[in-house]
Amino acid sequence: MRQRTIVLPWGAGYGLARTLLALGTLGTLALTDSTTLFQEVTTVGQYPLCRGVTAAGAFCLVPPDHFETIRWACCLVLVIAASGWRPRFTALPHAYVAFSVFSGISIPDGGDQITWLLALLIALVALGDPRRWHWQPQPTEGTRPTWALVGISAVTLARIQMSVLYFQACVAKLPHAEWADGSALYYWINNYAFGAPDWLRPALNTVMDTPAGVAALTWGPLVVEISLAAALLMPQKVRWALLPAGVLFHLGIAVVMGLWSFAFAMWAGLLLLLAPYGHDPRLPRIRRKRTRHTEPEPIASAKPLEEPVNA
Repeated sequence: MRQRTIVLPWGAGYGLARTLLALGTLGTLALTDSTTLFQEVTTVGQYPLCRGVTAAGAFCLVPPDHFETIRWACCLVLVIAASGWRPRFTALPHAYVAFSVFSGISIPDGGDQITWLLALLIALVALGDPRRWHWQPQPTEGTRPTWALVGISAVTLARIQMSVLYFQACVAKLPHAEWADGSALYYWINNYAFGAPDWLRPALNTVMDTPAGVAALTWGPLVVEISLAAALLMPQKVRWALLPAGVLFHLGIAVVMGLWSFAFAMWAGLLLLLAPYGHDPRLPRIRRKRTRHTEPEPIASAKPLEEPVNA
């Protein structure tokens, strides 16, 4: 009977994605008070709406005068999740907080939705993670093939989600004349609601005053998005090259438009999309001081399960 091995998904790479997701939501909750988060929206009602499934959110379980207490309790959960402690026990509370924020606040953005979806998928990975900290090396014992299969399947779904997201983000822009003629970023950057901050606008306008500059700023994101959408079809060395491009792309969006929680969510998604299964950057070795110069070690390949699964 033919046997196959399952790659262990519990490397520090997926742990870094968990941390980024938690930090993005933590920034939203810690830096914004409840009065701002929960506003009345015209024709919709007072948030949180607490209708249907959204009634299960944390902010629907208490009266409005306790929102601040719940907000800081959620911040505590996110701090613990971001630290990497006991992923098996902190993953579901983290996903629940992400759901509560996305379903409860008045004006959620795309980053809140992506965070909730990725936190839920990552929870399926973390439930089988036996480590004390998600920064530790891959476990060599105490793992089960079933949990490894569930974890790899969840990461695969996250990869497909990110690929579809980037494909839709690119293709949805193409029918619009401003994106086709290369002028869209001029209007976005000079939009007073969503555009660049005052201190950055003069420098960006200097670039956009030239046809080549505004075209590059407009079409560049399209090239990055469609490349990331096709990343699953590319060899791993090309994916590594796309990672810094994707990170800088979302950093630019965060600086220009102020969408920092969106940036953290997409950085986490990029790690899941572009890094190998079970990627372990060996963070302790990076921090360790060495007495002599050595060639950099290749990134550790994911370890197969010692116990094969019969196919």
